[in-house]
Amino acid sequence: MPETETYADLHADATAVLSRWTATSPAAAANRDRTLALLAAGPVAMSRAHRPGHVTASALVLDPAGARVLLCLHGKFRKWVQLGGHCEPGDRTLAAAALREATEESGIAGLMVDPEPIDVDIHPVACQGGSLHYDVRFAVLAPAGATERVSAESEALGWFPPDRLPEPLADGTVQLVAPALATLARRAAR
Repeated sequence: MPETETYADLHADATAVLSRWTATSPAAAANRDRTLALLAAGPVAMSRAHRPGHVTASALVLDPAGARVLLCLHGKFRKWVQLGGHCEPGDRTLAAAALREATEESGIAGLMVDPEPIDVDIHPVACQGGSLHYDVRFAVLAPAGATERVSAESEALGWFPPDRLPEPLADGTVQLVAPALATLARRAAR
């Protein structure tokens, strides 16, 4: 099956989600618009083979009270960052891709993803000899008493109070805290 067909559902979901999403900041709005322009290339924009850039999905994992966030010390660039990564052909939605990545990288079963993004960030990466990640980010809730397990992609995992994040911190990670906590509060009010 051609790669564009394997990413067709995910591409349709990404386009629909971002088209209706109310951005959480002016920067996120600009990045949403740039990501929608990238998606005009078709399903190939979901694949890491797309040299101009590709859509990725990540997750800021919160404990049930919102008192801690889970970050990983990334093995390649040695900074603390939210969990996430490349979309895969089996992913049907961006939220599902973010949940899959968070589950794989944290080792925590029973994570729950909120289907609305909390941010969109565009940043350069070294994959494919240099490209851009158009990263759509989600809030993910860990179950009570969750115990993390370090994966092959990270040096360490750690829970941190939202107002005391570790250093060195990856660019763009701190901007996820406020919208993730707002998502948690909105869910609790339902």
